[in-house]
Amino acid sequence: MNGPIRKVGLLLMVAFTALLAQLINLQVVQASKLNHDPRNTRQAVSDFARPRGAIQSADGVVLAQSVPSKDVYRYQRQYPTGSLFAFVTGYQSLLYGTDGVEYSYGPELAGRDLPLRLNLLDTTPRTANVTVTLTAALQQVATQALGQRVGAVIALDPATGAVLALVSQPTYDPNPLASHSTTVERRSWDSLNADIGQPLLARAFRERYAPGSTFKIITTSSTLDHEPALAAKNYPVTSSLALPNTTHQLHNFGGESCGGLLPEIFRVSCDTAFGQMGLDLGGHNLTTEALSFGFDARPPLDLPPVAASFFPAEASFLRDQPSLAYSAIGQQDVAATPLQMALAAAAIANHGVIMRPHVMASITDSDGRLVRTYKPAPWINATSAQTAAAVTQLMVGVVNSGTGTGVALPASSGVQVAAKTGTAEVDPQHTNAWMVAFAPADNPRIVVAVVLPGLAGIGNEVTGGVVAAPVVRAVIAAYLGIKL
Repeated sequence: MNGPIRKVGLLLMVAFTALLAQLINLQVVQASKLNHDPRNTRQAVSDFARPRGAIQSADGVVLAQSVPSKDVYRYQRQYPTGSLFAFVTGYQSLLYGTDGVEYSYGPELAGRDLPLRLNLLDTTPRTANVTVTLTAALQQVATQALGQRVGAVIALDPATGAVLALVSQPTYDPNPLASHSTTVERRSWDSLNADIGQPLLARAFRERYAPGSTFKIITTSSTLDHEPALAAKNYPVTSSLALPNTTHQLHNFGGESCGGLLPEIFRVSCDTAFGQMGLDLGGHNLTTEALSFGFDARPPLDLPPVAASFFPAEASFLRDQPSLAYSAIGQQDVAATPLQMALAAAAIANHGVIMRPHVMASITDSDGRLVRTYKPAPWINATSAQTAAAVTQLMVGVVNSGTGTGVALPASSGVQVAAKTGTAEVDPQHTNAWMVAFAPADNPRIVVAVVLPGLAGIGNEVTGGVVAAPVVRAVIAAYLGIKL
């Protein structure tokens, strides 16, 4: 009889131990992760019952605030600028948790992650205000320049990584998602998710597109870093490139003929020459350079979640040389977020170093004390300072007499812009129009990346130099205080 009892006792002991281990796992090991999971609405609901700090722009505009409410939740979250900063602030929702700064700095906003007060007898509720690096003024300029077209704009300070503007279209109004009515929240959520325009998609850092010729910044850097002799190669003037191990050919955009030395093929963005350059470089060199610029890694932007850009694995080119030629011009399977291409241009602007991108400038508690300021830090070293300087001069040539003349600022400003255009052929009927640029070229203060994806038609009217350039120009001019 003792034997069966011992077995039952042993089983109960094992079950109790397993239960205790799971409780410890949930309440101790994974507590922080579960509390900060955007799908966990319990924490969000409790936050409605207490004050929450404000989110404000660098020029002092309130982007998010909590006001007293006359219901059981006690506080109502409001977004005074509506859709203008939706992809920065995010939302605080009873049903759908948090996003954006509301998520990344939720503990500080709610007063849960702040240093101890000097006066321990003061028991008044304590929160924190988050000031972001973006200004409402520049955000408005970028939004108006993009208009209602599908696309994205992101601007950075290349020396610090501070995000200066971040726009995605279509966008959404976060206020209904912060309603205390679950019916209103659910109706808004369902409507936004049913919209074929995907207004909840932050295209600036969560969506990837074929980067087209903007990727030639990286191909050129790879040449200068790994095979500098290719910079002196005179590529033949032609309208098509015969691809190895196939009967297919790579054609220049619009059927044009081009070729020559590096400054010329970069200035006119010659696909056949850069396709051959990719073949000359080889898969190892091109892949190594793409990874050094941050492809296949998730940029450490303090907004959730950030998509990693994609460049094919080196081994994939061993049996598919044509894809190497197409990858060198930013097509085939290459895919990048606007954030990634802004960071690539920032590497060139910042002597080869990519700084960690960020939207938080400072955090101040409700007692007026400074809790934290962002300290700029490098993310990765993409290339050498010498290569960055050489590519800068090539990008200046694009603006002065190449495919990017539309981004040039008035001569009276005395400011030289450096840029690279991109026009990726998505299919026979659609293109992605790109531009990345920075200014002033000799002392960069702002980097801008713009994409307008899926434009109908194949022709000069849908190129990056025609469609994206005016948006980039408007943002750079506004930031530098240049009148157009």
